[in-house]
Amino acid sequence: MKYTGIWIDKRNAKIITIENGNAKMNSIHSEIEEFKIHGGSGSRQKGGPQDVVQDSKFLKREKNQTKRYFEDIIPAIKDTDSLVIFGPAQTGNDFNKELSKKHPNIYKKVKSVEKTDTMTDNQLVAWVKDFFKQ
Repeated sequence: MKYTGIWIDKRNAKIITIENGNAKMNSIHSEIEEFKIHGGSGSRQKGGPQDVVQDSKFLKREKNQTKRYFEDIIPAIKDTDSLVIFGPAQTGNDFNKELSKKHPNIYKKVKSVEKTDTMTDNQLVAWVKDFFKQ
């Protein structure tokens, strides 16, 4: 049996694969841009710069970057027998929804989506091993 755990947030995904008791980890970095507003009503100058924030453009670009990020993860998990998704943010739930829409054969293998804090690499491996012992 091949067990896989994915710790995921907007910046990167750490994929922990356990096969025959041996753990292997690899990382996939996202290219999702950080959104920073400059100027606006928070400016220190009276009547200072009033940048127009193009929310819809940013959100559309972020959505496309997120989809590419998720598609980059798929090849690393397509041949697993059982999968758990975990991490500190909403990204794990978003990834699970994307699997349900576009990759139903992988979605069927998802055992759980869990909220966890940031962990070291050793803690990630131990967490996945403990999860699949249950």
